[in-house]
Amino acid sequence: MRKLGKFNLKNQTDKLKNLSTRVFRSTSLVVSQSTPYQVIFEYEHAKVRHYPAVERKFLQPLVFIPPLAVTVSIYDLYPYRSLVNYFQQQGFEVYLLDWGRLNYSHHQLNFMSFLEDTIPACLSYIRKHADSEEVSLHGWSMGGLFATLYTAHHHSKHIKNLITLGAPIDTFLTGWHGELLKHTQKILQRYPRLAETLYQGKLPKKMIQTPGKLNAFVFKLLDPKGWFNGHKRFLQNLDDPQIVQEHATMGAYLNDMIDYPGGINQDMMLNIWLQNPLKNGHIHLNNKLIDLKNIHCNLLVGAGLRDQLVSAKAVAPLCELTSSTDVTFTLIPGGHMGIMSNQNTAKEFWPQMAAWLTQRSTQI
Repeated sequence: MRKLGKFNLKNQTDKLKNLSTRVFRSTSLVVSQSTPYQVIFEYEHAKVRHYPAVERKFLQPLVFIPPLAVTVSIYDLYPYRSLVNYFQQQGFEVYLLDWGRLNYSHHQLNFMSFLEDTIPACLSYIRKHADSEEVSLHGWSMGGLFATLYTAHHHSKHIKNLITLGAPIDTFLTGWHGELLKHTQKILQRYPRLAETLYQGKLPKKMIQTPGKLNAFVFKLLDPKGWFNGHKRFLQNLDDPQIVQEHATMGAYLNDMIDYPGGINQDMMLNIWLQNPLKNGHIHLNNKLIDLKNIHCNLLVGAGLRDQLVSAKAVAPLCELTSSTDVTFTLIPGGHMGIMSNQNTAKEFWPQMAAWLTQRSTQI
């Protein structure tokens, strides 16, 4: 009994020590972005990171296109569970676009700023750097929309494989907030002048810009259960250094969000989410029609089993809206964030995704 008492005392001491470190010195616990990389290209606010393959096996490089608001640390979250490192190990040249620290000076940026300017410039440099005419794109959340709309807008040129995860297509099917959006749209139809002001971009872009702190708050608000469960897991495992590190690392990621430019909010929130045009397979941006039927490349569409932000029903319609003949749809363990980073995703989905991409890439 005495030995047990000493053990319990040490266990409680370790818990208090870990809790103190988490509260007062949390930055010392953050382990994200530990994989070495090189910034090979800069274009205005954006940068291209290169993570070379351990042993290159495939001609087409894999390019990760992230969403806005979040930092790119989720692609290299833990040393033992890093998406960029995983694909390095599989033999792919990996490139990651980093949008930088956007602020109010970038309020005019919109979807077409990325689809016609930033992404084409970055991909052109990547193709030269990788010595490959074709690339494979991976887009998560808004990054999935960027990748999808870019591929459609440029008629799949240079895109051999397209992977989209948690990217909303039919926004009205994405849970309770989808129903709220549908109801809001019906109300706006009764007030044409208000609808015109909202839909045609007449609101000042600075007025509808959202700061990073607000984005962080709203993201947690949309998935309170996931936020609560994360804290619960941490408090129940204070004696586990790895879980304490993971909690601090994820906390740093979720709290360090970046502004949504006003032009992006106009396109994403007021046009894509509220008007829901993509459910019909096309969208008008800056008076240009982008039709999803212009996508012909191999397509992998993924949705989170417990995604509270973008449900599987909201994601799946993409499978029927393109001209691709090779289309795969899969459900992924976890919620909106978990489909990128949790342990079950890494164990179950990453090998599945790598196998899919391996079968559709040119071996060297």
